[in-house]
Amino acid sequence: MPQLEVTAWDLAILIGYVVLTRIAFGWFFARRTRGEGAEGYFLAGHRMRWPIIGLSFYVANMGGSSFVGLPGAGYHSGISVFHYEWMPALLLILFSAFFLPVFLRTRIYTAPQYLEARFGRGSRIAFSAMLLLTSMLVDAPGSLYAGAMVLKTLLPGVSIWVTITVAALAAGVYIAFGGLGAVVANDALQALLILAGGIVIAVLAWEAVPSWEAVAQAAPPGALRLMQPTSDPLMPWPGLAGVFIVGMYFWCTNQFIIQRALGARTLEDGRWGALFAGLLKLPNLFILILPGVLATVLYPDLENPDLVFPMLAFDLLPIGLRGFMLAVLAAAMLSSLEAILHSASTLFTMDFVKAARPETTSEGLARWGRGATLVFMVFAVLWTPQISRFPTLWQYLQSILSYLTPPVVAVFLAGLFWRRANSAGALAGLLVGLPLGIAGWIAVELLGFFELQYLYAAAVMFAVGLALVVGASLITAPPPPSKVEGHVWSRRDAAVRAGTVWYRDYRAQSIVLASITLAIVLWWW
Repeated sequence: MPQLEVTAWDLAILIGYVVLTRIAFGWFFARRTRGEGAEGYFLAGHRMRWPIIGLSFYVANMGGSSFVGLPGAGYHSGISVFHYEWMPALLLILFSAFFLPVFLRTRIYTAPQYLEARFGRGSRIAFSAMLLLTSMLVDAPGSLYAGAMVLKTLLPGVSIWVTITVAALAAGVYIAFGGLGAVVANDALQALLILAGGIVIAVLAWEAVPSWEAVAQAAPPGALRLMQPTSDPLMPWPGLAGVFIVGMYFWCTNQFIIQRALGARTLEDGRWGALFAGLLKLPNLFILILPGVLATVLYPDLENPDLVFPMLAFDLLPIGLRGFMLAVLAAAMLSSLEAILHSASTLFTMDFVKAARPETTSEGLARWGRGATLVFMVFAVLWTPQISRFPTLWQYLQSILSYLTPPVVAVFLAGLFWRRANSAGALAGLLVGLPLGIAGWIAVELLGFFELQYLYAAAVMFAVGLALVVGASLITAPPPPSKVEGHVWSRRDAAVRAGTVWYRDYRAQSIVLASITLAIVLWWW
């Protein structure tokens, strides 16, 4: 096993990059949004253009947790984890066509606001509380843990509490001043650096292995196939239904992802940005997952799979480039964490504070958001060490989402496509389905009362949630027209402006993206 040494040059590049980008972007957007109140802080004044939206979508999901989790999953189980990377391409097509037009038409700040417009106040509060819970128990701790694992490898003498506290403090203070504009500006830069850094590591890893045959022999059985048998503990092929369900929550309703599209300048910018993000997800097979598989040849006895990527970076890169890669990794973690903390503060402020204190001014709401960011930062730090109880970071992230999110997907789909769905159905799906999901996760994943693969659990929880929504809606009165008109998808939402050339038509772009995705999946089937 190689000895990884961090030099003064590496640390200087890391500190210089993080500090300079945070100061530059934070100062600029703090000045730009001054006096704009809630809309400037939470939605960047609706100035977001499609390239920035796409890059920001990508990097919000490609923080430290993906940099650590995807190579670790590739090392541990093979390329089947790529299902989580190609599926977003299809889900973002659905988001662009069906979800986004309705969301922008209702002029919402948060995804839970849509539920209030469609179903009533109770549904909004229930979903917002669930989003806050997952942000603090899943998203933010996952990002912090990923960074801690990297620094644990490079700086073994530094306590995990020190690393996660410093990271959380840097992200929290940055967001408290800069808002969404600062988040997406850093995201755009980070996305380009992530792609560049990932490509460099992938190329060096390919050059380091003796041959493809050596990789096939060293990798776990079936590691180079996407489709795995029903008995596979990580990714059984029927579990693709669970990947689709959890992915729909993440890419179509999760506040910390869709907030970028909610700040789009136009519907076209939001659509093009989302489809661009779907395209960016596809190369992750080659720049993150396959290098994890290659590492089975280079480091056959690695105890913790989550250490694969830092091992590759610091073993294969020379001094200077190692510092650059460490800076990319650290800034990716911070970018993801910043997006999570900002979305959580948006949820808390717009869904709870504004309701409890309707007289609060727009500037006052922005101040509440900044304060909430710092509180959530502290909570995430305290919970992060619990992740070490799971075999890999990826398993922790996906298992808890598989139990919690399916009832939410059922409520949104019913709200968008079934005019008969009413507030009683939405409340049943959320107030009964979410506690059942929490109880199931605790019973299966923490206490081990019985065995159930978490992707199968996602399908079960979706069926339960949909049954609750449909059953409660049918036995109660139909919703009033004011809760239906303008809040459900209609054919006019699929239209594009007259005279739009074909390559600017999101429908043609969607067909091209789906075709590329299908070709990659069939090649690695």
